[in-house]
Amino acid sequence: MNVIRVGLCLLFAGSVLAFGTVEVWSESLLEIGAAVLFLFWAMLASRKQDAKIQWSPLNWPLLGLIGIGLLQLLFQATAYPFLTRTELLKLVAYFLIFFLTAQVFRTRSELSRLVWFVILLCFTVSLFGIIQHFTSSNEIYWTQHFKTESAPFGPYINRNHFAGFVELTLPIGLAMLAFQGVDKDLFPLMSLLTIVPIGALFLSGSRGGIIGFAFELGILALLLRIGRSLGMKSTRIMALGVVALISLALITWVGAGMAIERFSNLNSHDVSLDRRVSMSRGAAHIFLDHPIKGCGLGTLVAVYPRYETAYDGRLVDHVHNDYIETLAETGLLGALCGLSFLWVLYREARKSFATEQRAFSRALHAGAIAAVGGLLLHSFVDFNLQIPANALLFLLLVYLATSPPWALSYKVPKVTLSAT
Repeated sequence: MNVIRVGLCLLFAGSVLAFGTVEVWSESLLEIGAAVLFLFWAMLASRKQDAKIQWSPLNWPLLGLIGIGLLQLLFQATAYPFLTRTELLKLVAYFLIFFLTAQVFRTRSELSRLVWFVILLCFTVSLFGIIQHFTSSNEIYWTQHFKTESAPFGPYINRNHFAGFVELTLPIGLAMLAFQGVDKDLFPLMSLLTIVPIGALFLSGSRGGIIGFAFELGILALLLRIGRSLGMKSTRIMALGVVALISLALITWVGAGMAIERFSNLNSHDVSLDRRVSMSRGAAHIFLDHPIKGCGLGTLVAVYPRYETAYDGRLVDHVHNDYIETLAETGLLGALCGLSFLWVLYREARKSFATEQRAFSRALHAGAIAAVGGLLLHSFVDFNLQIPANALLFLLLVYLATSPPWALSYKVPKVTLSAT
């Protein structure tokens, strides 16, 4: 199974580095990679007589969305079958990766390696984004060929999607610090790995990302309070204060001016509030015309022009609101799947966090819950879940938030000695 674990980590990291996987070639590699890993896992599992499948209840809503896409194609209930097939392939790849993650990351050591992978990925991509911003802010990978008219940051074509990446990966490290999920000797290293992404987030100037991060801090504070009521050990308050002061100094040095400018003014690449409201209104009209089944998975870009009310010469491929876009494309059937997913996520995450467990396990669940909550809030004003890299990381954090906890004590089997 080590090959599958490495393969999954490569898919997570590669999807981020490949511009968020928004081009045809990167999407194809993602889908092929997911299929190959699944077939390899199936071959290994078939050879084991005692193989056990870890089935998450969250699989059902995901399969429901896939089923909606299949029905739209089968009954020709989509405005653009090609786009629906393309989106359906991505959804199948997401499901396979989510399913495989639950199969191969189960033990304490496996989850620990996965946590460090997420933290190091967050730090590396954030550091790269900072360096690139100060050396070539309008290009990606310092290459003229990839110059874009949008506002890129790091490997992402849009700064808001980079912020979504940080929102998903940063809270794990913060929770490890706050909930004593790491040993004292690793505290300085963990602090460094979390301070740099905070600076990168503010330097990106994403308003939704900064608000989402503040919301994540509120979730962590609430979970700390709940954890104390559950008998959690006291936190390293002084050490956390030092981390906060260093983070504030870094933000003031590299990112405060950018953040203030973004909150006070709009540049040519920004989408105004009025424009966002107009796009959401258009998507709502699409839903009203197709209330049960929607207009078809992935077809909003083709259908929206007929509902355009404030044309500005730009192509609208997404409406900067994941919830309304899903409602427009899948109708009430998709809304039912989405609400089921959120309810099961809340139920399982709450159960996992409240269970008696070790400090690492509680920190893991707290960080994942905060990350998922932050991106769900951000999704009201952006479309991070339409970016494959962030969608995959979201599902990864969903699995971590609902993964089985590790108990404080283990039952030691009794050993009886008999005289011979």
